Amino acid sequence: MIRIHNSLTREKQELKPITPWHVGMYVCGMTVYDFLHIGHARMMTVFDVVSRYLRHRGYKVTYVRNITDIDDKIITRAAENGEPIDALTERFIQAMHHDCALLGIARPDVEPRATQYLPDIIAMISTLIEKGYAYAAANGDVMYAVAQFEGYGKLSGKRLADLRAGARVEVDEFKRDPLDFVLWKHAKPGEPAWDSPWGAGRPGWHIECSAMSTALLGTHFDIHGGGMDLKFPHHENEIAQSESATGHTFARHWMHVRFLLVEGKKMSKSEGNFYTLRDLLLKGYRASAIRFLLISVPYRHQMNFTFDGLTESTNAVDRLRTFYQRMCKGGFAEGLDAEIAAATAKAARDYTASLANDLNTAEARAAIFDLVRAANSAADSGTLRAGNVAEILTVLALFDGVFAVLEDRDAEITRSALTWAEAEGRIGDADPSLVATLAFTDADIDALVAERTQAKKTRNFARADAIRNELLEKGILLEDGKDGVRWKRK
Repeated sequence: MIRIHNSLTREKQELKPITPWHVGMYVCGMTVYDFLHIGHARMMTVFDVVSRYLRHRGYKVTYVRNITDIDDKIITRAAENGEPIDALTERFIQAMHHDCALLGIARPDVEPRATQYLPDIIAMISTLIEKGYAYAAANGDVMYAVAQFEGYGKLSGKRLADLRAGARVEVDEFKRDPLDFVLWKHAKPGEPAWDSPWGAGRPGWHIECSAMSTALLGTHFDIHGGGMDLKFPHHENEIAQSESATGHTFARHWMHVRFLLVEGKKMSKSEGNFYTLRDLLLKGYRASAIRFLLISVPYRHQMNFTFDGLTESTNAVDRLRTFYQRMCKGGFAEGLDAEIAAATAKAARDYTASLANDLNTAEARAAIFDLVRAANSAADSGTLRAGNVAEILTVLALFDGVFAVLEDRDAEITRSALTWAEAEGRIGDADPSLVATLAFTDADIDALVAERTQAKKTRNFARADAIRNELLEKGILLEDGKDGVRWKRK
């Protein structure tokens, strides 16, 4: 049984899909006018984990994550850059896809763009007007009449009276109620616009998601998710619009990812703690470590993103990869050690139970590291057997099917970041040692490691030490073990 905290009911509930074994999930994606920052990355990585885990448990998943490709911020940025809106949005859509791939975030099954669903948006607005939930305002906009929807506030817990007390009525004199929000914006001179029954204009942000989710998943679907910042007013407004238009309950479960802090503070450019994924890669941090850190804290918990945490995450990923390589290398005696078999079975149970309990990624990680400790200890003492290794590799496959960090693509990813930085004239932002390290190829490293091994065999320890120091200067660490020499980049 999978239990997920439902923001709507404020309690954990068993996931019972409307269609057995088929989960429809809609997640609010990016507004595409800039690069993916670590707040975006956390939210998207969390729902990547959700999608991967549900598939692992045998569910068919239709995962829809939208793209907002028309918005005031997009219009403003395009004007600042002096480029067409379509060119701006397409550039950042491609950048988003690239950055998500670096983080191991799989593409959603469907990725609708708001501008592709204008007929659905216009049809939903027309239905709301016909039913008395919306009206054409004097300034040319179409507004949703909040007071007409009895359930307004049920997601956020906010009361209309309290909201009205803080509203700025004088700014929006064309509204019947200060809480009414826009469904269709009339076009100002020079702005992009589409034809509608109410004149040229563009859709409001909230109605876009209502129309897209309904068109793709139906009027009632299983999971709606996004960042905590979207809970009010965006998701509250989605519920009001959708349920008013269709007469059906909108989403059954609501999942919200809590904000992250950066070094204990809210992330902002004014604080100097605003980082895109590309910023971190140019500082020399690995994509795998960033992913592992972003999902190290359960999604409903406050996460403090720190550089010390990134270093710890790097070490954790290295430990997992080293353990995985040790298991794959084999060479263990035949048979099955009962104690390790029991530890492996316990790790599998604990891992599965942790994720089934509202996606508790912290406890799921802990279960796997308990197994790593026990199996390494058994391997060191000579009690680990080939039968145990087969079972351990099965558990690691289950783990990596969700966490996706065992494959080592970090050097390739960092090289791609440096290539982008050079093309954009930002190579000066890259850590100089990173540039020097990656100029040193894997083949160069392997050749020096082989030369060092030969030097040690011939007792030329001075040369062996010189090679180790040369590699260290280039950011390459050597680890001598029973299984030979392993190297890794810092």
